[in-house]
Amino acid sequence: MKKQAYNPYLPLWEYIPDGEPYVFDGRVYVYGSHDLYNDCVFCSGDYMGWSAPVDDLSDWRCEGVIFPRMGDPANDGRMNLYAPDVTKGPDGRYYLYYVYDKVGFVSVAVGDSPAGRFRFLGYVRYKDGTRLGDRAGDEPQFDPGVLTEGDRTFLYTGFCGRGDKSRHGSFCTVLGPDMLTIEEEPVLAAPGCMYAEGTGFEGHAFFEASSIRKRGELYYFVYSSEVMHELCWATARDPRGPFTYGGVLISNCDLGSDAGKPADRPLAYGGNNHGSIVEIAGQWYVFYHRQTNGTWFSRQGCAEPIFFDEDGRIAQVRMTSCGLNGGPLRGEGDHPAAVACHLFGPEKSLYAGAGQPRIARSGPEDRGDGWIAGLSEGCTAGWRYFDCKGVTSVSVVTRGYGHGAFLVRTEPDGPVLGRIPCESSNVWERHSAPVPFPDGRQALYLTWEGGGSLQLSAIGFGRE
Repeated sequence: MKKQAYNPYLPLWEYIPDGEPYVFDGRVYVYGSHDLYNDCVFCSGDYMGWSAPVDDLSDWRCEGVIFPRMGDPANDGRMNLYAPDVTKGPDGRYYLYYVYDKVGFVSVAVGDSPAGRFRFLGYVRYKDGTRLGDRAGDEPQFDPGVLTEGDRTFLYTGFCGRGDKSRHGSFCTVLGPDMLTIEEEPVLAAPGCMYAEGTGFEGHAFFEASSIRKRGELYYFVYSSEVMHELCWATARDPRGPFTYGGVLISNCDLGSDAGKPADRPLAYGGNNHGSIVEIAGQWYVFYHRQTNGTWFSRQGCAEPIFFDEDGRIAQVRMTSCGLNGGPLRGEGDHPAAVACHLFGPEKSLYAGAGQPRIARSGPEDRGDGWIAGLSEGCTAGWRYFDCKGVTSVSVVTRGYGHGAFLVRTEPDGPVLGRIPCESSNVWERHSAPVPFPDGRQALYLTWEGGGSLQLSAIGFGRE
């Protein structure tokens, strides 16, 4: 039986956020930064490569370190590699664009294969040799996104925090065939929140995470908006813009997705977001990331299918547990609890923080699936979707101090279909109950009703 593709799509012990997906030579490659479990800052790891065959998006292979944190002479030992992007140059080689967290210029590395290893090449620079970001009037460079057409490469960079009028938005700079030298100076492609009035970007102005793709005659600019938890899209017929705001692609707290809930209630604890879109075997997807462990610094890559209408518009998509699976997960047997796409407590909160239910693991060397921790009174976990037929019982595998029951639903606020009683245990134990679970494409939501605080490692569907 073919392995299922879950969200997150990489092993549950890996943390590759800021994903930039591409198809090269029949494989999907994802380039991102590298968080460490339970870290105190973003992006402490080396750049790691991951790829999968286009015809099996469950079969991800680690390509190893594609570029080390200390691979650039600019790093004095204190700096981390922030979100990168990759493009295939006119010479057929692959070029990695990146920034460090404590400098304002863009570095470039080159490799002969999309799997790396990449070698430091130089810095994006003006014709007089001045680095982009160092010249008077330049804005600090951040989160490079790149697109190569012929012998020109379009480089997008920017970061715009609220209240900072010194940052204007995302800028597009055109590079020549050496992949380093500026041929056309930066022009504003999309405005930040301090300059969005009257542009159509109001409320969803550019914050960070510039990314660029082309579909047909349209260029799609994908970015993280001023509210941070959402990826938005904008379009132009010229890669230099200006771009016209289109809408929200996805929110990593599922806000605004009309996901069977009040419109103002998040269904997951979000944070910053970064990703892009890609076509794989005829289907387009958005890649994004989620927060884990009650922190912003342990992020995991997820993906969902997206759909274009006849005008090229994209409707906001919901978070799921089965994004790259090509359809629902099997509604039978066990599934790891840590693939929950929704996790929230009784209080409203947009952003991940301490004291919330969370995806957890025993430590950075744990290569298992992890579990959900901190399930106290009123906390809910949700998974969608499953292809269910003849399900007669639902089970959970739990441990910890708690006495009560999980309420079983198919929507966050739907009718209760059954109750799974649980009690305190020092070891993982299975609890099950008969549940008249409906057939078809279904979600599963479990709400803890009881005292204490439980951990949940697996959910299961049974048949008579």
